[in-house]
Amino acid sequence: MPDFTPHSAAAAEAAFFPVTAREVTAETADGVVLPATLFSGEGRGPAVLVSAAAAVERRFYRAFANHLVEQGARAVLTYDYRGVGAAAKGRAASRYRMKDWGVLDLPAALAALESAAGPGPLVGIGHSFGGVALGLCGAAERFERYGLVASLNGYYGRTAEPLSVFARMNLAGVPATRLLGYIPASVGLGTALAGPIFRDWARWCRTPDFFFSDPAVPESERFAGVALPLLSIGLTDDRWGTRKAVSALLDRFAAADVEEIWLGPDEAGGAIGHMGFFRREMRGTLWPVATRFLLGGERPSAAD
Repeated sequence: MPDFTPHSAAAAEAAFFPVTAREVTAETADGVVLPATLFSGEGRGPAVLVSAAAAVERRFYRAFANHLVEQGARAVLTYDYRGVGAAAKGRAASRYRMKDWGVLDLPAALAALESAAGPGPLVGIGHSFGGVALGLCGAAERFERYGLVASLNGYYGRTAEPLSVFARMNLAGVPATRLLGYIPASVGLGTALAGPIFRDWARWCRTPDFFFSDPAVPESERFAGVALPLLSIGLTDDRWGTRKAVSALLDRFAAADVEEIWLGPDEAGGAIGHMGFFRREMRGTLWPVATRFLLGGERPSAAD
């Protein structure tokens, strides 16, 4: 049985818990201070860690975080990875690596959430790389369950637009980082990213195994030890997260109890794509399935 019953989607507008939000920080094991936002309420549900997609800042998830607290989460934390946005430039950014997002940043954010939320269950949800980060973090056992939205093995050959993805990353993005030291948002691949991080991303996306064959990422072995319930939400019109790309990632969670569902424009009432799930207008269409899983432990298959 679910350990908590969130407000129903139908009642969400009529009755919900009030939300307070404040800016906080999370310090990593190597001394990087990550900006974060803590959303708190009066509910008794799990505390939720929201981990972002690559090149996406935490503010993108604000509406979803508010929604979870309104529905009964006792706290939600969103955070920025190192080397993202305003932190993409400068001397410190020159030593950042993309694997740090999972190996160092996610555990620091989780510790900050644990400290702020107090005793009680912890759950997480990751968008794109935020789902990948779970497998790298070495702290998966601290979550009771975890949702993955549009999370995938990023090899360009499994995307629906392989030539476009390859060109944007390697013919536009990588040269920009060599010239500027970072990739600006104007390149069109998200917010600004530190150069070394983007070059890691581009290199992994050129490789069928993504980072799983990269000797610089021994932490990839941790994926096989993740043994908790996972809900993977794929999006049928996602040009990056195709079924092949998603499956290539999920196969790495060999010990996890994985449920995979696919949602599309018919369920959403319009286009979704790689970024659309977390937009405010999806509150009444796509968010309920994730909300029920995160806050109540409800599996979509159990509702069939």
